[in-house]
Parts: sequence; structure tokens; C-alpha cells
Amino acid sequence: MKVTDVKSPDFRCYTSETGATASTLTVAAGSTLGIQSDGTIYHPGPVNVYMAKASNGNATTFAGDGAVWFKVFQIGAVTDGGSSINWPAYNAAGVSFTIPKSLPSGQYLVRAESIALHSASTFGGAQFYLSCGQINVTGGGSGTPGPLVAIPGVYTGNEPGILINIYYPIPTSYTNPGPAVWTG
Repeated sequence: MKVTDVKSPDFRCYTSETGATASTLTVAAGSTLGIQSDGTIYHPGPVNVYMAKASNGNATTFAGDGAVWFKVFQIGAVTDGGSSINWPAYNAAGVSFTIPKSLPSGQYLVRAESIALHSASTFGGAQFYLSCGQINVTGGGSGTPGPLVAIPGVYTGNEPGILINIYYPIPTSYTNPGPAVWTG
């Protein structure tokens, strides 16, 4: 299911329709975490992955309200100055990334978004496909993740990486929306 309203409560983890349940996976800081699609990432566009530390210590009951989210990974576009634009995540079965070694131990929500840009030339045309999970990070460090953003709230829908015509004229460059990636 897609979300097109970046201000909707469903923009966080699309929980109102799915009735999803989850268990918490233990992952060591510095290891690789993979997030799989239920098929493939089947629209052209970028992927962003955010995390939020459960301030109550329990990812199962933590809602992720407020400016608690930070970006840990992104896949953007490959451009060549306007002749072509390619999306490395397009048709991928999922994405994998390294949990920063300096990420403090504790429980986190993980949120991946694939932003489908095939209809994004008008406001509200970008389609966000979301996947969320819960992890318990062990062996972490003393880093300070940031910048912190709220979800919803991180986007207005007018960002150049969201409101964009990817077909004509072909973009000469592309910048993923949202904050910088925190690498630790």
C-alpha cells in the first residue's frame, strides 16, 4: 500500500490499515541489516532508511512521536548531466545497510521508504511505500545520531527530490529528500 500524504499519521509506519505485528530482532552495532520487499521495489525512485531510539526502552510500545528519527542509509539516483537518470534500487528485492558501530545500544524502530517518482510531477503525486521494524542494538557505542526529524514532518511534499518530473526534461542531478545520513 502506498501513502501520498506526507502529513498523514500513516506516513510513519502505515499502521492504521495493516494491523501489523512484529517481534524485536537483536542486531549488533556494526553489522548488516536487510529489509526485504514483498516483491521488488517496482517503481523508479530513491530509498531512505530512518531509525528512532525507543525513549521508553521498548520498541514494541514506542510510537516514534516527535523529532526522534535520523537517517542511516539512502540510495539515490545515478545521473549523467541530463542524458539519463537511473535508480539503483529499482527492481531490487530489498536493501541492506550497516548499523553504525557508534550507535548506542538499545531498542529502535527502523523505517524504510521507497519513494515512487513516476507520477511525482504534481504535488501529492509521489508515492511512499513504507516498511517498519523493531530492533534491539547490542554492542553499541557512544555516538549521537542526528540530525533528528519528526515523521510525519520531515517532508512538505515540495522538496525537489519529491516534487519532480523524472522523464522530461531529464534531471541533471538528484538529491534525496530529508536530512543527511548519520554514519556515526
